[in-house]
Amino acid sequence: MKAGEVSLTRFLSQTDTQFVIPVYQRNYDWAIAQCKVLLNDILEAGKDEDITAHFIGSVVFVHDELYSSSDMCELSIIDGQQRLTTVTILYIALYDYAKNHEYHEMAERIFETYLINKFSKNEEKLKLRPTENNDKAIKYLIDGDFYNFDADLSRIYENFQFFRNSISSDNFDIILCGLDKLMFVEVSLDRHKDNPQRIFESLNSTGLDLSQADLIRNYILMSLNREEQTRIYERYWAVIEKLAKDETTNTSLVSAFVRDYLTLVTKKIPNKGAVYEGFKSKFPTTNTVKLESALANLKGYAHHYNKLINPANEKDLLIRLNLNYIKRLEINVCYPFLVQVYEDYERGVIDVGEFVSVLDLVQSFSWRRFLVGLGTNALNRIFMTLYADVDLEYYVSSLEIALLKKSGNQKFPRDSEIKAVLREKDIYNIKSKNRVYLLERLENHNNKEYVKVDGNTDITIEHIFPKNPSEKWFDDLALSEFEEIKEKYLNSLANLTLSGNNGALGNKSFLEKKNMNVDGKEQGYIYSRIWLNRYLADIEEWNIKSLESRFDVLWERFLEIWKLPKPVNYNDDSDEINIFDITETQGEKIDYASFLGDRLVVSSIGELYQKIISGLYTRYPDKFKLNGVIDRIQITKSKVVSRRAIRLSDKHYYEANISNNQIVSRVKYLLELCEHEEDLYIKWKNTSIESTIENYSLLD
Repeated sequence: MKAGEVSLTRFLSQTDTQFVIPVYQRNYDWAIAQCKVLLNDILEAGKDEDITAHFIGSVVFVHDELYSSSDMCELSIIDGQQRLTTVTILYIALYDYAKNHEYHEMAERIFETYLINKFSKNEEKLKLRPTENNDKAIKYLIDGDFYNFDADLSRIYENFQFFRNSISSDNFDIILCGLDKLMFVEVSLDRHKDNPQRIFESLNSTGLDLSQADLIRNYILMSLNREEQTRIYERYWAVIEKLAKDETTNTSLVSAFVRDYLTLVTKKIPNKGAVYEGFKSKFPTTNTVKLESALANLKGYAHHYNKLINPANEKDLLIRLNLNYIKRLEINVCYPFLVQVYEDYERGVIDVGEFVSVLDLVQSFSWRRFLVGLGTNALNRIFMTLYADVDLEYYVSSLEIALLKKSGNQKFPRDSEIKAVLREKDIYNIKSKNRVYLLERLENHNNKEYVKVDGNTDITIEHIFPKNPSEKWFDDLALSEFEEIKEKYLNSLANLTLSGNNGALGNKSFLEKKNMNVDGKEQGYIYSRIWLNRYLADIEEWNIKSLESRFDVLWERFLEIWKLPKPVNYNDDSDEINIFDITETQGEKIDYASFLGDRLVVSSIGELYQKIISGLYTRYPDKFKLNGVIDRIQITKSKVVSRRAIRLSDKHYYEANISNNQIVSRVKYLLELCEHEEDLYIKWKNTSIESTIENYSLLD
């Protein structure tokens, strides 16, 4: 590595040199705001004779002569492309001004010194070689071809116009003078002696604003030669970047996609800021063969991911509709699971009906949990490992049973629990997207004429008993009923409906709302084609009794949409019990246990304890050094002080002379500590599927 101060104009004026922006670099993204700051600094330096130098940061590059087939010395820019590109744009604007104001000698000097290599034998004479779209933009601007220029190609055109409009006869020479005073730190790397990737990481850690996806792209491509960079980028990474984009908002989701992919393949969820480190750990080499294999797999899943984040790209209507629902609910944590299910669907392992059933199951599970107020954090780990429960012969049933087995904060809420909560829950003041989702799905279940509520300003949510009721409501209801509806049911599901005439209905009495037909416009419930208003059209009053009757109607429809699956005994493993569901072990004998997907041959709780301790210690030895664990598990350095010492390591033992209930308690403690609450199941001997179903309370 060589570093030193250098004048920017001297750096750019090097002959037979090209400054190449590699394909792995992020796009040029300086906006006019940054251009203004740079131009002001240049003007200030140009005006002030006391200023002899103005530093603008550093430029880090790698000599790539070995990868060049031209007569040029190629410098691959690792850091500094934003500044170099912006200064080049400014020189193009100065060149354009000089040409148009008959400064012919100066125009020629700028053109041949800072913009091109005049005597290069290569067709590409440009000194700065940005990535593809930016390269086109630079060429258009130098040629003065503004008429045919596609301004959407690059920010380069917008910034060029800013500089072009800022240059005048009063400041032309000042800008040139200021440019001559710009200095930067030049850091030159030798690919054979230095590690460009490590240096790049160091630059990023000091504040370079790059996404996790940017870092991964650089890691993949930086060590390759130019031809390999271009081939790998175009065949794989550019495709992934295109697919992993929310097309509605034009937002890149590559970092999120790679995070989901790592979750899928490692069964660990990396922190959002550690996706790059997770990728490097999973793929520690950039050997081309291994690299292409990994990227081919990543690209394959990206095709499925594209439809998860852009449901409009899915051709099947039912799948598209359900993907839209999942996206609107923002159940993004299910994506690592769903890309695998999508893969099975594309390969013909499951058909449309089964795929839709899985999407329904994901919604039922997630939506029921939301309604009863269960935290969303548990969903990460649930969906991370859920695909492991798929039985290809009983695809949907196996997933249903896997979710029904969940307990504690991971449970699948039962009908009685949902009904009790939903009867009085404030639905109106939950998140708008969730409120609309609930009413839209209730409205459109089995309806041939789909009523779009999301984004439809013509259809809004209407309170049947108004938020500010008119005097007529006092006359129509007993005071106790009036107060109970207002305090208890005002924002509940039973008191909400959909209407295209919300403003007209307002706070009028129920019968006025029901029969309204002002100017023949049929605003009332009796004229509505909305299913949610059908019950209202058939009653004559709105009180506690009618409100509760309507809730029962909505509840029956709710059960048809967000079903609680019924248990299916499809194999011998259906009566496995999660360790956290065990409260009593007296007299029970173990048939076998299942831990982290492996079947353990044990017959007693004591044997199980030894297997679990050994397995967890092998995976997480540092956890067993914590004071809390040492005390709880009774870890000692001496075998003598233990009543029944079991060897943990070369120097440590743990106490095994404890009761079965103590063992279960300690196993639960360790599983929670190591985040494996859902990974240990036990099958008791002589336990029937009927008793298991009863224990799980699968049926209401």
